[in-house]
Amino acid sequence: MRTIWFDMDGTIANLYGVDNWLDKLHAYDPSPYAEAGVMLNMSQLARLLNQLQTMGYKLGIISWLSKCPTAEYDRLVGAAKVWWLEKHLASVSWDEIKIVPHGMPKEWFKQSEDDILFDDEAKNRENWDGDAYEPEMIIKVLKALLGRCW
Repeated sequence: MRTIWFDMDGTIANLYGVDNWLDKLHAYDPSPYAEAGVMLNMSQLARLLNQLQTMGYKLGIISWLSKCPTAEYDRLVGAAKVWWLEKHLASVSWDEIKIVPHGMPKEWFKQSEDDILFDDEAKNRENWDGDAYEPEMIIKVLKALLGRCW
């Protein structure tokens, strides 16, 4: 079964648009992960994802924790990311949510050669060794999977 994987920060969650996001992360403040805006129309995204799931696609998140981890900060960041997903994509039932140490190769989570990744980091797309796209392509690719025109 084919899984469609999404990175969060910089792909669907606008972490880098939060005021003073980097200073807050350096201060072990997880609030930017919860405060992040959205990168695209979430209602449209949710509708497309739910339709694809009905067709048999699995849906997953692969998102990194902070570059400067502690056990407690990782717990808080993970909780903030799950909260963000519940707030902005409440109607989506994710099959997999992997919130993993920063830098962990995302390709380790591929379940099939046909899996798709949406990620803002070029290195993650290159290492995916398969269908991997920049965030700007999310809606176009999902529509194409549904057999709709771009």
